[in-house]
Amino acid sequence: MTTADPRPVAHRTARPLIAVPARFAATASALRCAAEANARALIDAVWRAGGEPVGVHPADPAEHDVAARLARFDGVLLPGGGDLAPHRYGAQRAHKAVYDVDDVQDAFDLEAARHSLTGGLPLLAICRGMQVVNTALGGTLHQDMGGPRREHRHIRQSVSLAPGSVVARITGTDKIEASCYHHQHVDRLGEGLRVTARAADDTVEGVELADTRALFVAVQWHPEDTAHEDPAQQRLFDALVRAAANER
Repeated sequence: MTTADPRPVAHRTARPLIAVPARFAATASALRCAAEANARALIDAVWRAGGEPVGVHPADPAEHDVAARLARFDGVLLPGGGDLAPHRYGAQRAHKAVYDVDDVQDAFDLEAARHSLTGGLPLLAICRGMQVVNTALGGTLHQDMGGPRREHRHIRQSVSLAPGSVVARITGTDKIEASCYHHQHVDRLGEGLRVTARAADDTVEGVELADTRALFVAVQWHPEDTAHEDPAQQRLFDALVRAAANER
């Protein structure tokens, strides 16, 4: 999953293409209408790692084959965003706190996750991305953590990493300072997943699969928020790009 060559990937080969599904936005300051966007901090982290981040339009997979669309990419990054529709993981009702649900976005992300895992594409899943993977593998989510006193919004907190886990090996530590922004989290684990990171309140903050064809790591926090100043966070993006280069 890693390479011994210490040079940045961009200095050794053409930049690997990293697919980053865009997020629908009602407004954007530089545009006159609705937009598709990704956080600049996220894109910058992939670029620093030596990757070529490419925003991908989340078209309906019933009409446009996701596997075919991802065939030219070397890796996938599933970013944060709005909530998944609760019916995607079998919930009968949506909690009042659920927001920014988009069925096309959900369908595309879920299919991108399934294809990455089964097709051997290196995959880094962040926040909503981790929830998408858990749902794609048959898991469920807690729809809301219980309001301002319990949710993990706008906070930095210590997260413990399981010794020997992929995320611990990549970051080089067993405890990390994580920037969190989420009000939902994993409930029942998807098939084959195991927990690799937890917050002090026992919230699941990371998962991995016991057996994958390529690099896969999923975290609930937002490593892009602090990757520019925290080498441990940047290493998650570095690992994705290295794995993408090795899969060519």
